[in-house]
Amino acid sequence: MKNIKPDTANLNSDNSDLTPISSNLIPVKMLSQDAFSQWLGIKVLEVVKGRCKVGMTVRKEMLNSMGKAHGGISYSLADTAFGFSANTHGKYAVSIETSINHIEALEEGDYLTAEAVTDIAKTKVGFNIVEVKRGNDIVALFKGVVYRTSKDWEE
Repeated sequence: MKNIKPDTANLNSDNSDLTPISSNLIPVKMLSQDAFSQWLGIKVLEVVKGRCKVGMTVRKEMLNSMGKAHGGISYSLADTAFGFSANTHGKYAVSIETSINHIEALEEGDYLTAEAVTDIAKTKVGFNIVEVKRGNDIVALFKGVVYRTSKDWEE
């Protein structure tokens, strides 16, 4: 997978001269418009068309009453990788079904990555599998289905 660096010069805000945006910049643009993922501290680590890897650290305010990371934290990280990956095909893609299996409990300070490792792109429907890892260990598996609209991602 290709490492990407945010290239804000390509994310113009005035909508003039709109052109299709490069696959590897779509997740960067999406993150710049996603206050929740920003609050989680999610960073885009790697992107190629049909794949995306993101990462974040579990913070104290993300813990549940048992002192473990709330299940919504790993779900949200995986959902972000899923959405970013599905949109790299250049069309707006919206989730129509998702599920997650939590395999390990997560602790404050854990650094997690979520990588969309499978991307099956059909005409209008796409299928993705996301692995959430702590180091090399898979801690959750996420499955998602998207509907791809006819709207292009543009600069």
